[in-house]
Amino acid sequence: MKKDIKAVVLLPGTYSKAKRFPVVYLLHGFSGNYADWITKDPAVKNLADQYHCIIVCPDGAFASWYIDSPVNKDWMYDTYVSKELVKYIDTHFSTIKDRTGRAITGLSMGGHGALTMAIEHQKTYGAVGSMSGCVDLKPYAKDFAINQILGNYEDNPKSWADHSVVGMINQLKPGALKIIFDCGTDDFFAGINNSLHQQLLDAKIPHDYIVRPGAHTWDYWSNSINYQMLFFHRYFDKLN
Repeated sequence: MKKDIKAVVLLPGTYSKAKRFPVVYLLHGFSGNYADWITKDPAVKNLADQYHCIIVCPDGAFASWYIDSPVNKDWMYDTYVSKELVKYIDTHFSTIKDRTGRAITGLSMGGHGALTMAIEHQKTYGAVGSMSGCVDLKPYAKDFAINQILGNYEDNPKSWADHSVVGMINQLKPGALKIIFDCGTDDFFAGINNSLHQQLLDAKIPHDYIVRPGAHTWDYWSNSINYQMLFFHRYFDKLN
């Protein structure tokens, strides 16, 4: 996109160039930025220490939806995160340069971004998560500035369907990706997450789906990230 974009990189206390570390890419939500996680949930830095991994918080702009926009080439955030940023991190830090050492997750808009990018780039990421993710864009055609990225829903409903997580399930094979996602019972995205869970069951795609009390809040995400990081740690441990 021919611009400089900031990111947060959290290194574990055990970091050294003598060892290679797994990386978790942690995405913010709509209207947020790269600093959201460390300012709104400062305890997240302890998870890098606890699980001896690198945590990278990219910037997805106010409302990029982590999509390569088909209508505006100034918005290419899928390419930025999954290709350019991954390459930069692997070049500048001591990482496991393989899908077995990479996971991606995020909240809300970032949950959508994590799942869609992991499905699109299965050679890049081995594990994926979503917290309160907007996994189906179609019901929100007038909300969250999505139409700036995809154009008006009425003009191209297929594009909206194809860019939604629920429209990408046919790209998954059983066991190809380790998947965990969750949503609070009082979250306005609860219905579409329940539906994604059912569609994955119908497609026989293994996944962990967690429903717990909570709403679309930082209290919920600050709790959720602990379980997702444990899930990723177990994935990394088994393969590396």
